[in-house]
Amino acid sequence: MRLRDLQVVWFKRDLRSFDNRALAAAAARGPVLPLYVVEPELWAGRDMSARQWAFVAETLVELRGELARLGQGLVVRQGEICRVLERIRAEHGAFTLWAHEETGNGWTYARDRRVAGWCRAAGLAFCEIKNHGVTRALATRNGWAASWDSFMGEPLTAAPRLRPLGDLTLGAIPSAKDLGLAPERCDGRQRGGRRAGLERLHSFLNERAPPYRKAMSSPLAGARHCSRLSPYLAWGALSMREVHQANARRRVALAELPNEDRRFPGALKAFSGRLHWHCHFIQKLEDAPRLEYENLHRAYDGLRPATADATRLGAFSEGETGLPFVDACLRSLRATGWLNFRMRAMVQAVASYHLWLPWQESGAVLARLFTDYEPGIHWSQVQMQSGTTGMNTVRIYNPVKQGYDQDPTGAFTRRWLPELGPIDDAFVQEPWRAPNAAQVLGRAYPEPVVEPASAAQAAREAVWAVRKGPLFREEAQRLLVKHASRKAGRSGTGRGRANRAKPSVAQAQMRFSFGQDDL
Repeated sequence: MRLRDLQVVWFKRDLRSFDNRALAAAAARGPVLPLYVVEPELWAGRDMSARQWAFVAETLVELRGELARLGQGLVVRQGEICRVLERIRAEHGAFTLWAHEETGNGWTYARDRRVAGWCRAAGLAFCEIKNHGVTRALATRNGWAASWDSFMGEPLTAAPRLRPLGDLTLGAIPSAKDLGLAPERCDGRQRGGRRAGLERLHSFLNERAPPYRKAMSSPLAGARHCSRLSPYLAWGALSMREVHQANARRRVALAELPNEDRRFPGALKAFSGRLHWHCHFIQKLEDAPRLEYENLHRAYDGLRPATADATRLGAFSEGETGLPFVDACLRSLRATGWLNFRMRAMVQAVASYHLWLPWQESGAVLARLFTDYEPGIHWSQVQMQSGTTGMNTVRIYNPVKQGYDQDPTGAFTRRWLPELGPIDDAFVQEPWRAPNAAQVLGRAYPEPVVEPASAAQAAREAVWAVRKGPLFREEAQRLLVKHASRKAGRSGTGRGRANRAKPSVAQAQMRFSFGQDDL
């Protein structure tokens, strides 16, 4: 069936019909074939997992229903994208391909370049639309924050009416088993789909937000009082722009409600800052795709072993390191697909410093466990918490102290480590100090794989030896100019002196970082 002026909209990490500018632009130009391509090679990657696909599949089911109500349901095909596009061209004739820009992992980066080349060779237009606050081919970070504000303030795009394409086979949405993904249990995973995302947004802005600033550091309180929007933003069930604008509207409304919880305004202001940080970190991967695989500062090359110690990596992956708070965080993550930012930073730091694992391997373990895996945020943070950016201070978390600070009652640790039941509360974060340690350690619960204090000291000495090298600061300054945030200009014109100033190494080392999971 040949279709005149056919517009193919390729959905990737933008699984929504509302505020989808690629879809709206395509619909204004002709009949739309909405397409999602299931790419087995992508899902077989080191950073992808069944829990992520389950979330995506649920979102696709809902998206298919939304598009059907607009006039044309979602077409799902499986295979290599260029071959899928070639079959569409053979069946329907020439078309224009539309998609949002994606800053994904290295596989998708190569895939997108391949698609662009196929379109050029076929004589077909490939139109890519900006998806959120990341700017492609960015020359400088100066004015970036003001540009973000401007983009996020633009009007939201309504979902367009679509022309039915007739008897077009929609295709099945495969299961994780169909894709050959390793089976896993993640009973606490957030459910996919736009409706669930909107519910989370509404409950955060109207009910859950007040304790946000304090609760975000706790794995227990954070699970309720963080927004929990991260997977819906990562896979595009919600747009960053609509979340930003909903938050802004609520902040204005709160100013007129004097009897509301006094913590609300500060919480939503802090949340706004996290939305900026979301795109700031993705921009790093956009500007330097190699940071998924290589040390951002090359002086760190060879610092850690090229291949992970299998015993330590396995213990880390399964939450069997013998460091209770670390293991509780990892087991919680395995069961729910989510962890609050401070704990994500801590477990990555422990993997890189105490266990001395190459961040590429421990980072891949964590990527597979995060339902909200966002490559730009994830790999930027993995390197930051491993001390290899050259721009940030070396932050070696004390996993014992973090347990006492963030789980003072031991409730979170005991929930995920029931085998520590015989250990008294006073020793739950350091069971090796308990009088009955010999009855539990090495039996119900493992001995620590490292002695935390000495492991941290060895790591600190090795990392700082690199930082004292003669050429370290020169390269660090170059990286800062390219990648560091410009704090001024977030809400202004971007013309201030601070917005133009080059950041210094010392300034960058004072800044704390925020992640996808704080959202």
